Amino acid sequence: MSTYRQLTDKEIATLTVYGCSAESWKDVEVVENFSTNYISNVHFSGKVKLGTYEKVFSQPGGLKKHAGLNNCCLHNCEVGNDVFIDKVHNYIANYNIGDGTYIENVNLLLVDGLSCFGNGVKVPVMNEGGGREIPIFDWLSAPLAYVLTLYRHRPILIRNLQKRIDEYARAQQSDKGTIGENVRIVNCGSIKNVKIGNFAIVEGASLLENGTINSNEQAPVIIGSGVKCNDFILSSGVSVTDSTLVSRCFIGQGCILGKHYSALDSLFFSNCQGMHGEATAIFAGPYTVSHHKSTLLIAGMFSFLNAGSGSNQSNHMYKLGPIHQGICERGSKTTSDSYLLWPAKIGAFTLVMGRHYKHSDTSDLPFSYLIENATESFLVPGVNLRSVGTIRDAQKWPKRDNRKDNYKLDPINFNLLSPYSIGKMMRAVDVLRNLQHVAGEATDVYTYQNCSIKNSSLRKGIELYTIAIYKFLGNSLITRLKEQNFKNIDELRARLKPDTEKGLGEWIDLSGLIAPKNAVEQLLADIEQNDLQLDQIQNELELMHSQYYNYEWTWAIDNLVKYWNKPIDEVSYDDVFYMVEKWKESVVKLDQLIYSDAKKEFDLNSKTGFGVDGDEMQKHQDFESVRGSFESNPFVLEVLNHIKIKTQLGNDLIAGLNNLKQ
Repeated sequence: MSTYRQLTDKEIATLTVYGCSAESWKDVEVVENFSTNYISNVHFSGKVKLGTYEKVFSQPGGLKKHAGLNNCCLHNCEVGNDVFIDKVHNYIANYNIGDGTYIENVNLLLVDGLSCFGNGVKVPVMNEGGGREIPIFDWLSAPLAYVLTLYRHRPILIRNLQKRIDEYARAQQSDKGTIGENVRIVNCGSIKNVKIGNFAIVEGASLLENGTINSNEQAPVIIGSGVKCNDFILSSGVSVTDSTLVSRCFIGQGCILGKHYSALDSLFFSNCQGMHGEATAIFAGPYTVSHHKSTLLIAGMFSFLNAGSGSNQSNHMYKLGPIHQGICERGSKTTSDSYLLWPAKIGAFTLVMGRHYKHSDTSDLPFSYLIENATESFLVPGVNLRSVGTIRDAQKWPKRDNRKDNYKLDPINFNLLSPYSIGKMMRAVDVLRNLQHVAGEATDVYTYQNCSIKNSSLRKGIELYTIAIYKFLGNSLITRLKEQNFKNIDELRARLKPDTEKGLGEWIDLSGLIAPKNAVEQLLADIEQNDLQLDQIQNELELMHSQYYNYEWTWAIDNLVKYWNKPIDEVSYDDVFYMVEKWKESVVKLDQLIYSDAKKEFDLNSKTGFGVDGDEMQKHQDFESVRGSFESNPFVLEVLNHIKIKTQLGNDLIAGLNNLKQ
């Protein structure tokens, strides 16, 4: 901590010559080696502390500017070392400004009264009519927000969580704000009651009011021209640019909002992107993406969503007002001009095409197409399992993680197949077979949850779900047994036994965190009974995430023994062989279906518009010069290689067990 002294008479005289003034020079304190150089036309008001100013800032284009204070009014401020301040048209009041910060051409920087800097602001997420208000704070994570949003039926839980957040918000309350080290604030309007973290870049913002910018050196926050934000929290690595409007929002790590996007009363978690369109009262879980004009996301919960151009939802067609809500589970997509009338619930990894008015619930039939056909909603179960797009999405999400912060707020599981999705598929097989049993196998069209399912689609859905189930269980089995040197069947059986009892039963997706429901219930009960602190809750969520594969095996082996119809102590080599063979068969079959789907991107229809002034040969040549050949496509090669690798892996495991069996 710096030691301060009062100005000398000589220093006061020099500053006066340089156009400086003070309400009371006695209230201006400086560090021991303070110099009056590079300070001019500054009015000091209230308690002011100053550092030394020796740094030279390099500007775009090569211009150099020396640190110092010029043409500004400072009221109750502490200004660190090597700071540049110039052309503050109004004043800076009640701020501590960190070392190396650059401030130029700003209207107003002010903390007025006591402020929590956006912490504790209540966001009426999902239901515009209220009832799900979420108090935001600096370290809000997606799974915690999920619980706060959807577990309103547990009032003690909600009350305890809200109490802890309120305590945190009050702890942030201050009549003085902070601007961190190496911050750049240039060409901005008014900034009022905003806390700004280290290395933040704020250039051209119109208005920032009542918020926190949690920037740091590893993951700076960028705020660009024309941006208006009020009642907000911006997490590390966030970019908000291009006249974007943000009001009563939490923006999670690595999010990008730009190109005139409008966000009101919403939560955005890790790696969301919003461009051109509009969001109102949404819970945007990780990787919710909306890039198009006229696209509206409203009153819904999403994650890993890709919203097509003109996607829309509505909750306003009722006499009691906008009180309805909807959920699109992880990995859903909406095509251009798609429409969903809330309430509705769309299953995981479902593609929504067309307009849907009948409040469908497809949550137990994941990886489906929901298609409009003459005002009817037709469901094609499981078909997305064989889609190239689904696989590409699963591959790209981890690669597009923009979070540079050493500490990740949201525990995110990227697995396409998990006990969460496979559990849904098992229920889906039961649902579809029950439809067959009740309505008859010869029925042309089945009705389920306000959707129609064609007979052929139903049968294909059962097949696809079954393939995926065997693939997942086989994956888990092989992962458990590979690179193990068993001496006998007893050692193999011992390896099959789970390491924990947690993992049995239903699994849920807490907006990115995939976990056993019983483990989540245990944590929620602990919050209710023991009133845990926020950091304790976050630690438990992170621990749950880190234990995923242990929990996954508990779930997988429980289902494997059901398929074997015998306990682990009675499992034979033949049982393992059978499951590995089913796994090989499933992997190859699913990859072949994906291969065939990829091939459609290279058929004659895809070549329409190529070689416009030539013959068929030139069409093919033009297409190949732009898109490449099917045989050389990286994704196609990857699929073929995947078949080869997985087949060899299964063969190696079987060979090893055969040797042991002998």
